[in-house]
Amino acid sequence: MSAQKWVSALVCLVAMAGIGGTTPATAAAGTTYYVDVRAGEDGNDGTSADAPWRTLDKVNDAEFAPGDTVAFRRGQEWDGALRLSDSGTAAAPITVTAYGDDQAAPPAIGGPAATECVLIVGSRWHLTGLRATGCAWSGFEIRGSHNTLADVHADANAAGVVIGDGAAFNTIRNSTFADNNKMSVNTPGGSDDSGAFGILINGDDNTVTRNVITGSRAESHDYGYDGAAVEIFDGDRNRVEYTIARDNLTFAELGRGPGATADGNLFAYNAVTSRHEGGAFLVTRGAEDVNGPVRGTTAVNNSVSLPGQDTEGWVCYAGCGPDILTLRSNVVSVGGQTGFEDGEGADEDHGIYQGSRSRFEPGPHSRHADPLFVSDTDLRLRAGSPAIGAGAPAGYTFDLAGRPVPATGPDAGAYQFQP
Repeated sequence: MSAQKWVSALVCLVAMAGIGGTTPATAAAGTTYYVDVRAGEDGNDGTSADAPWRTLDKVNDAEFAPGDTVAFRRGQEWDGALRLSDSGTAAAPITVTAYGDDQAAPPAIGGPAATECVLIVGSRWHLTGLRATGCAWSGFEIRGSHNTLADVHADANAAGVVIGDGAAFNTIRNSTFADNNKMSVNTPGGSDDSGAFGILINGDDNTVTRNVITGSRAESHDYGYDGAAVEIFDGDRNRVEYTIARDNLTFAELGRGPGATADGNLFAYNAVTSRHEGGAFLVTRGAEDVNGPVRGTTAVNNSVSLPGQDTEGWVCYAGCGPDILTLRSNVVSVGGQTGFEDGEGADEDHGIYQGSRSRFEPGPHSRHADPLFVSDTDLRLRAGSPAIGAGAPAGYTFDLAGRPVPATGPDAGAYQFQP
């Protein structure tokens, strides 16, 4: 694809999807139900903070209408699973939120007896201010569509968030996913180990924006270590933007099963760092792999610092080609291999690379040089960085720090240089 055609296609994609995710519609007035594990009683009507419900079972069995709100008291914990099966509307989503002392900890839901801490089966739910922790599989699992997770936290699960097969047009934003480092499958032999996901996406057309994902890494019988900040398997046209990822094994890996696709996914303006000796920024594959081909992955304006000696930048294998992976304006500094391609190779340009070796053909505007990050963990640019003015326009108007991106001559990487 020519540079002009590539820019036009990406600008169209960005404009259609809306940078940074969607803003939920203002909820129509409904009934607010309060839940307090200490002062509540399930025999109450729950409609005032003075007469709240007590248990998750009461919430799970209730029927909610568009515009309703369920509010859990801060500073409290519920053992078990929250299951949300009704649906709101575009004009009146159903909200789950927190109430009480603003200085108290978020209400926490989960525990080892629960498979999913919070399961959304319905659509048009808006969840905010909750913590999902310590469950056998997922912190939050979304099986419906047009749902929003905002300002939530998930930790100590096998997956912080799972967007299930068939779940579409969901948004995950402004949230934190930390140390979701359990393996869901961890058996010797077979190369089938799995787990330690910050976010696992099996659906289409979902947006992941402005999140912090850390510690998605666990020991594995088959691989030594496994895990990813974001894994997309059997999901098309998903967008992962403006993410800060720290100390995960891999930032992003993509694959597909028999008869499925994982095409047209976008990674933009993400900052990826790690203190571990091994790991990678992005891994994808062609048709020669059992979980390929994964077509049309695009990575633009990402900044990566992985100083460990066994780290890699991007990996495109088992029949890589320009239809498999496009890279533009990425700044990648690793202790090991900056990039790997086989086959025809990826469509790469306008990148800045630093590492001990490379196995890819750089584009005409790419170069190998020290990117002059502020530090290994602060990926802003210092004066004199070769990334300044080296990027290609991609249709984005602001960077990871919220600074304007010029229409011409943008910097490569996730941050525009500020003198």
